[in-house]
Amino acid sequence: MAIKVFAVDIDGTLTENGGGAIHLPALAKLRYLEKLGYNVIYVTGRSSVEAYVLAVFAGTTKIAVGENGGAITIAPQEHRLLASKEKCMEGYEILKKSIDGVQTKPVFPRMTEVVLLRTFDLKEGQKILDERGFSLYLSDSKYAFHINEKGIDKASGLREALKLLKAYPEEVVAIGDSETDVPLYDICGHSIALGHAEENVKNRADHVMSGREGAGLVEAIDYVALNYLGVKAQ
Repeated sequence: MAIKVFAVDIDGTLTENGGGAIHLPALAKLRYLEKLGYNVIYVTGRSSVEAYVLAVFAGTTKIAVGENGGAITIAPQEHRLLASKEKCMEGYEILKKSIDGVQTKPVFPRMTEVVLLRTFDLKEGQKILDERGFSLYLSDSKYAFHINEKGIDKASGLREALKLLKAYPEEVVAIGDSETDVPLYDICGHSIALGHAEENVKNRADHVMSGREGAGLVEAIDYVALNYLGVKAQ
């Protein structure tokens, strides 16, 4: 099927140097894709509100999937929530009591998940949640640890967003760098991992770029433009 949509991670993909700064050449490429008629949506572990604001100022499609698929923002005051933050908070309270160093991370407010500092063993935390019977999972976006409901991930969030665009996963190029992007790779027609991604992430993607962070995103867009779109991104 023809490509219609680009689903792009933010942290470590569009940003650079670990500090949240947008890689401007990559942003220019995304805006060019929009001018060509493609939809560019952010699918991120950050809040959907942050991603929506980025879309407004970046000139990309004003639909944002945040909280690793738990929340979709389609207007400043219009959100579609696919999960329950209360359940995640219950899991957090158990982890905090069971493991030293479990702390929430100062972030924009979340509507469906809990965001933690990367200060404890993720596998130990998951074992505790499983033993207590919580239908929750922990993931590492490299930006933070996240507590989400099982069944909620970037793929489930993207599927809901695509309904608004009348598009199918097979028409999407997914670009990312962490394990939270792997569910996208599993459903999208094309998937790309950046050069700094861990090997287990690279192994799940269709293509792997040599470039890191923002530069890798530029490389990925050029690769798709040349090989699948019949044009060279500017």
